[in-house]
Amino acid sequence: MSPWTSLITALALLLYLVVTINVGRARAKYKVQVPQMTGDPNFERVVRVQQNTLEQLVLFLPALWLFSFYLNPLWAAGIGAVWLVGRVAYAWGYYQAAEKRFIGFALGSLSSIVLLLGSLIGIVLSLTR
Repeated sequence: MSPWTSLITALALLLYLVVTINVGRARAKYKVQVPQMTGDPNFERVVRVQQNTLEQLVLFLPALWLFSFYLNPLWAAGIGAVWLVGRVAYAWGYYQAAEKRFIGFALGSLSSIVLLLGSLIGIVLSLTR
C-alpha cells in the first residue's frame, strides 16, 4: 500500500467532491430546480465538469493503483498528480467556456492512458517472470 498513491486517490476524491458541491451552488445561482439537468448554459457546463470527472475517475483510479502495484508507486503518484492538474485545468476552463476545456482534458486523458498502458506492461512482465 503506497502512501503516495493513497494521497493522489484522496485528492482525486476531494476534487470530485468539490465539483459536485459546485453543481449545488450553480443550481442556486442559476435557479435550476431539482431534478432538472438543463437550463442556463453556465449551469450545464458546471454539470458537465462533474459528470465528466466522474466518468474519468472510473478509468483513472484502477489504472493508478494497478500501475502503482505492478510498476512503481512513486511514478504512479507523479502521473496521478498530472491527472489532477489536468482535471483542475479542465474544470477551470470549462466553467469559463466550453472551448477552454481542451488542454485540461488532454492532460488528464494522456495521464490515464499512460497509467493504463503502463499497468498492462507491468502485468504482462509479472506474468512472464
